Amino acid sequence: MTASPSSTLSFVIPVLNEAPRISQLLAMLAADFPDAERIVVDGGSADTTVACALPGATGLLLGKAGRAAQMNLGAGSACGDYLLFLHADTRPLFTAHALARALQGQPAWGFFEVRLDGKRWVFRVIERAMSLRSKVTGIGTGDQLLYVRRDVFEQAGGFAAIPLMEDIELCQRLRRLHQPRVPTAMTVETASRRWEQRGVIRTVVHMWTLRLGYALGISPQRLWHSYYGTRP
Repeated sequence: MTASPSSTLSFVIPVLNEAPRISQLLAMLAADFPDAERIVVDGGSADTTVACALPGATGLLLGKAGRAAQMNLGAGSACGDYLLFLHADTRPLFTAHALARALQGQPAWGFFEVRLDGKRWVFRVIERAMSLRSKVTGIGTGDQLLYVRRDVFEQAGGFAAIPLMEDIELCQRLRRLHQPRVPTAMTVETASRRWEQRGVIRTVVHMWTLRLGYALGISPQRLWHSYYGTRP
């Protein structure tokens, strides 16, 4: 199997109340990756996300809320040899041809360096720290466009049924099977809205606290409650 910018690629996009972003993202993917599947999985949006996604998606599924469940549902309906799990506020800054070159050696899985769309200098520091951390640990996050070869995803058993840290948990299991590949000179851009809304220092501290709590064995359910203030 040799990867190419054809139907061997399936973007799986979990969404919840992403009406302001989803149509623009799908239009960009259709232009830059015209032969790839664009599978949107809605988790019960209360806005017009579904209506906005319909024109640009090659497939649209309705499921229960929760990124892990939504991404597993999307992966189950995908036809591509590579599954690319993309957040609605993230976009690849590379072409289908560049991606095909990166996948020619049939890497098992990996992710990309990240850039934040905020203009303040502090976001340059945060994005570099995120990319460095992921390279050193071999653990990517959903903001970094995780890509997984279909057979490897199935071998790993997909995303665990947990409400938070599903990306980190999957990367930990994938890392035991294969080392990730982070393609050079290829980045994705993700929204800096979390830091802008909650404050940079508060958000950084909170995110690192969640990661530390997860590493120490605190359940994803308790971490969800800490992060969102509600039960998952």
